[in-house]
Amino acid sequence: MIRMQRQVTAGCPPEVAFAYLADFTTTEQWDPGTVRTERLSGDGGRGTRYANTSRFAGRTSDLVYEVTALTPGESIELRGENASVVAHDTITVAGRPNGCLVTYQVAFAFAGWLRWVEPLLRFAVADLLDKGARGLDRELARLHSLGTG
Repeated sequence: MIRMQRQVTAGCPPEVAFAYLADFTTTEQWDPGTVRTERLSGDGGRGTRYANTSRFAGRTSDLVYEVTALTPGESIELRGENASVVAHDTITVAGRPNGCLVTYQVAFAFAGWLRWVEPLLRFAVADLLDKGARGLDRELARLHSLGTG
């Protein structure tokens, strides 16, 4: 299993950052691997399901994510799955003076032939997270500059 995390400090208030990130469809704006994310069911709370199409390691794949835990204003956990991978994403937002700290954690458990090349996939996951952190930084700064945060 691959587990990694990145952190981003943003100038917007934590409630603004959390509202933005708890809507998983915003991954289209900040996650470089996301091609499309659509809400399938739910109101954004526990049990909400999303269809996600992502590009990773040269492949395009579809995953169905479900919100497995939600602490409003603080954290959201999602589990995504298809035949090749089970992904667990956790996003937490904590208040800081003049803004917030966003922590994005991922865990990937690969299946089939991908589990045999998992050590090589660590580099691709790290690169994806680095680019995702830059995307988060950019989008949260944009929210802040628009006066929504």
